[in-house]
Amino acid sequence: MIDHRFAATVLLCLTAAGVDANEIKTAPYPGTLTLRVDATDTTRRIFRVQETIPVQAGKLDLYYPKWIPGNHRPTGPIVNLTGIIITGNGKRIAWRRDLLDMYTLHLDVPVGVDSLEVRFQYLSPIGDGAAAGGISATAKIVDVEWNKLVLYPAGYAARAITIAPTLTLPAGWNHASALDADRKDGSTAAFKPVALNVLVDSPVLAGTNFRRVDLAPGARVPVHMDIVADHASNLVMSDTQIQQHRNLVAQAVALLGSQHYDHYDFLLTLSDDFGFSGLEHHRSSDNRIWANFFTDADAPLAGDAGDLLAHEYVHSWNGKFRRPADLATPHFNVAMRSDLLWVYEGLTEYLGKVLSARAGLYDPEQFRAVLAWTAAQMDKRPGRGWRPLQDTADSVQTLYAAPDAWKSWRRAADYYPEGVLLWLDVDTTIRERSRGKKSLDDFVRAFYGMDDGQPGPRTYVFDDVVNALNAVQPNDWAAFLRQRLDSTDVAAPLDGIARSGWKLAYTATPSAVSRAYEKILKFHDFTDSVGLDVDAGDKPGLIRDVLWDSPAFAAGLAPGMLLVAVNGEAYNADRLNEAIATTARDRLPIQLLVRIGDAFSTIAVDYHGGPKYPNLVRIPGTPDRLSAIIAARK
Repeated sequence: MIDHRFAATVLLCLTAAGVDANEIKTAPYPGTLTLRVDATDTTRRIFRVQETIPVQAGKLDLYYPKWIPGNHRPTGPIVNLTGIIITGNGKRIAWRRDLLDMYTLHLDVPVGVDSLEVRFQYLSPIGDGAAAGGISATAKIVDVEWNKLVLYPAGYAARAITIAPTLTLPAGWNHASALDADRKDGSTAAFKPVALNVLVDSPVLAGTNFRRVDLAPGARVPVHMDIVADHASNLVMSDTQIQQHRNLVAQAVALLGSQHYDHYDFLLTLSDDFGFSGLEHHRSSDNRIWANFFTDADAPLAGDAGDLLAHEYVHSWNGKFRRPADLATPHFNVAMRSDLLWVYEGLTEYLGKVLSARAGLYDPEQFRAVLAWTAAQMDKRPGRGWRPLQDTADSVQTLYAAPDAWKSWRRAADYYPEGVLLWLDVDTTIRERSRGKKSLDDFVRAFYGMDDGQPGPRTYVFDDVVNALNAVQPNDWAAFLRQRLDSTDVAAPLDGIARSGWKLAYTATPSAVSRAYEKILKFHDFTDSVGLDVDAGDKPGLIRDVLWDSPAFAAGLAPGMLLVAVNGEAYNADRLNEAIATTARDRLPIQLLVRIGDAFSTIAVDYHGGPKYPNLVRIPGTPDRLSAIIAARK
């Protein structure tokens, strides 16, 4: 049955994107496509694909998925698609790429041909691989993202195209997916036919070192964590860690109400080869964290790792079940618009951190340190003076690919961290105006806790968010939100922290989060003092970034320079830390010898504030709303 609310949203999206809605059929595509993926060549990281597509004689366009849900930009890694050969009745059929859209192939289907056989390879990137679609395979792990491995006929909505997928893995490997199994023949797993949009939304994770953990024992709706790792030792979880993740599921359901999946799988890759990332799906999430996540106590405190699983889990409600109308496109080659990412991602980021604290993944002190680190990032964004928060969402297509250099001036995908501050502001405002009788929890349950068991999508626009907030606590929420979204005030939006009973302060002692960032992510952070971010990994001493208008900026330092010496002695982080510490009592500038290409230069940094690290401190005599926010729900 077609959801007419969704159909109306699709029409609006198509009109905005300049697409003729009459060209996209919602009636079922005639025939089921079959997709056979051979993922056994893991050493060379080559996926071999065979696809059968029912067709009729005449002109046909085939699409390679371009706009991948959750990426918010056209990231389909078509550069890795190779060896495309199309045949019909055993004879080769010529194709030609569209000259304006690299993701479209044009061909003519001869009379008498009722199905096409399509063969190609997908070459997984090696190394970082982020610019080429991310790593999909190593010798021990395979992450099958179906959008990378499929061509589909144009003219139909993704939900109208049915595909029967099979996957062949190396012998002895285990796998997990939100897809429902049909049958298994040796190392080949066949999954039940699904719509194309469901297939793309259901990756498969497989590997030699595999563990499955039940996160909702005895619950009506099953939830599991499926882990693959570089080494079997990485799979070790303490009883406390298991219970904390079970708490996460319970706390999320208590907050969000209805469950819109029939089962859910946290797909978790623990590897130093895959990097760090997360991608939401309706019945699963694809999470990639460094190998020592469970075995190094500092690992969850760095890079938002401790709330990654919570963030992606919340997306099952906010992003999958409920979705901004501009992101609910009919297939993967219609452009998306990202204006509401401060809800889609910002609210999810806030709830992910709060739920992690409620579950015990962060203790209260750790949560405050995480919030302080987040607030400090936004406290160092002079670029807010020209680029408002709204534009970081609107221009995400460019910002995601932007380098880290000059981040404070260019800004980044700040709807994540500043979204945390925005929604804390909303939460504490509701609590204050209602005298503690209402909170953001009430909005969340009303907005997402409906249609139990129904997958959606149920779309929303800005006014829907405003109306739902007003139903919880009357206020001029439209003006409240627009002021914060459109502001070009350079000062960070810290009202929510203050209203919660705390304030951001810079102290000489680093928090556990500051120490974990430096240890796990291998850099030295002097941003809050002199304004430098220095590599401590493969390129020690390389200046990764300089804070705009900081003492380092005023002195003439820039990203890409190499620190050679500090006050006449060879550079290391301890010496720079010592030099910064002396500035609190010594009025002399710090002398830095830097290398710029083949040239050397001595630069004097006129800074006298001593070491500084972000922390939260209590505001005496105020209600501690922050502790109430992160208290576990019964």
